[in-house]
Amino acid sequence: MRSRRLFSVSDLSQASRQSPGEAPLGELPAYVGRRAAGRMLRYDSDQEASGAGPAVPPPDERIGRADPAEAEKFLRLFHEENPEAGPVEPRLNQVLAQIARYGTYTHTPEELTFGARVAWRNSNRCIGRLYWQSLRVRDMRSVESAEGVAVECVNHLREATGSGRIRPTITVFAQDLPGRPGPRIQNEQLIRYAGYRTPDGVVVGDARNAGLTASAMRLGWAGGPGTRFDVLPLVIEDARRISPLVATIPGDAILEVPLSHPAYPWFERLGLRWHAVPVISNMCLEIGGVCYPCAPFNGWYMGTEIGARNLADEDRYNQLPVVAERLGLDTSNDRTLWKDHALVELNVAVLHSFGQAGVTITDHHTEARRFISHLEREERSGRVCPADWSWIVPPLSGSLTPVFHRYYDDVQLTPAFVQHHRKGEHDG
Repeated sequence: MRSRRLFSVSDLSQASRQSPGEAPLGELPAYVGRRAAGRMLRYDSDQEASGAGPAVPPPDERIGRADPAEAEKFLRLFHEENPEAGPVEPRLNQVLAQIARYGTYTHTPEELTFGARVAWRNSNRCIGRLYWQSLRVRDMRSVESAEGVAVECVNHLREATGSGRIRPTITVFAQDLPGRPGPRIQNEQLIRYAGYRTPDGVVVGDARNAGLTASAMRLGWAGGPGTRFDVLPLVIEDARRISPLVATIPGDAILEVPLSHPAYPWFERLGLRWHAVPVISNMCLEIGGVCYPCAPFNGWYMGTEIGARNLADEDRYNQLPVVAERLGLDTSNDRTLWKDHALVELNVAVLHSFGQAGVTITDHHTEARRFISHLEREERSGRVCPADWSWIVPPLSGSLTPVFHRYYDDVQLTPAFVQHHRKGEHDG
């Protein structure tokens, strides 16, 4: 019977300092080493005949093949916006030759950095793109094992979080190669709270993550203390796709903010909290026809993401009735606008608490003005600024912000962050 791939990332911290991401098997916990030994990444078509164990079906050879047209489009964009790189033709000829021979090509560090930043610039659902050029790119393309990904995800959290001054950061792991997919993270974000489904169907915690919680527990995770805010482990697939790795995140890499209200002392007793850094981790970074399926990235929170969605949505934490009751509001019908009143106070608490804790956060009025500045800057540069109105307009007081009162070009540009739906993928 196969041993479970379950460990704490802190077990690898020393190994990761010696060789980023790729810890020698001898330095892994014994049960991880037994599971990983001989099964790390390389596909061996002679494995079954040699008696080395059951053969693994070869992956889809279509995966990882770069489109020459996309490669050319990206390279021309890179050289156009980076004239110091010189003429595009020599580099284009080199890349096309690589694609013809190998089915794909390798970006230079400069191309990777530019591509990641432009992918953020092109993110039509993100309101916070004004600072796209400041994105810090961690080049971890040599890391393709699940264990290595786990280590570097924790390093990402530590570096992006700092002491609360959040820095936009992306960590790019191994790309998909022809017949050899790169690693993937099943979690929607590096930090998400568990949702425990009870026998009567009630979910304790975040219902959005109930599927991933159940999956992690089937893979060997024992669960947390059972609170509404237990941090989920990372569930990571490497190229072999044999069995996902379940890795707990050490506490020192998780910054959380307990929520209180500047005017209502009772609010703190609700026991609400939220993590400081939103690191999206289940999207593919596509640059010039190359897919990086594991490229966790973060900006910082806008208050309404927490106060008007995560904690307020009925299928998440559904805290509006609780807040309304404590406020003494009339909840007998919607015309009393009790939901609106409770929603404002919940968002006041989020912004107040993050500010008191010294953690970077922005409000929707400020961010809307910044987005208009970004849009005008892009237009002056002769570029289209794609935007999805339903995502750009904040979920609180939308008509009070300048982004509400205009239309946008909702086009898909590349480079881009894209959602790849895969077999076994969980919502949330």
